[in-house]
Amino acid sequence: MLNIERENSILDLLKQKEVVKVLEIIELLNISEATARRDLAALEKKELIKRVHGGAILNTSLNNNQDLNVQFRRNLNKNEKENIAELAASFIKRDTCIFLDAGTTTLCIIKHLKNLNIKVVTNGLNLIDELEKYNIESYLVGGKIKSKTSCTVGYSAVQYLKSFNFDSVFIGVNAANIDGYSTPDFEEAMIKSEAINRGKNIYFLCDHTKFDKSSFIIFSTLDVGTLITDKPLSKEYQNIVTMEVVK
Repeated sequence: MLNIERENSILDLLKQKEVVKVLEIIELLNISEATARRDLAALEKKELIKRVHGGAILNTSLNNNQDLNVQFRRNLNKNEKENIAELAASFIKRDTCIFLDAGTTTLCIIKHLKNLNIKVVTNGLNLIDELEKYNIESYLVGGKIKSKTSCTVGYSAVQYLKSFNFDSVFIGVNAANIDGYSTPDFEEAMIKSEAINRGKNIYFLCDHTKFDKSSFIIFSTLDVGTLITDKPLSKEYQNIVTMEVVK
């Protein structure tokens, strides 16, 4: 089991119980005490939990599970996301209009945009504070709020996007395999697809851990646009995908 999978399991257990003991984690995940304590230390470093004698509790400064989910997703593969975002931002030209998909990797792009005099359209509620921080002209896609992933979705959101033409579109990816890029949510897939239709230059942001996996619905094939990732892919993909890799 990967570190991320173990941390997810520990967090799920903590959501059900106020306190989780190290021994419970050892039995649940069938791991050593040393591994359990390393996982707890990693979660505490990410400010998701607090360690107590013999176990751990959730960080009470996180008000609810939504805050917890957002914070945890931001910390997953953080360095890879930062590197991908920096490379993605290098393709954005001054005085253009771009679409930023909701997500934690697109969030990392924003700090690189402050001097480009661009317009940003997004369905990401999680991006708004950061866009305002850098005084970037922004437009929020209206629609149904999906609190779990902090974004707007639905028919009205798709219709809103039809009003725009984007110079560049940046799309987050949940999973990718030879069949295409996919996401677990049908309504989010509709947003991604429409944004792709409205863009001149399309960029998919996807770290290497998401490849050779699949999710519920495919929203684009691999031969569309440019993939920005953190490690070179196998030859199977190289024959299909236009790719930019973090150096």
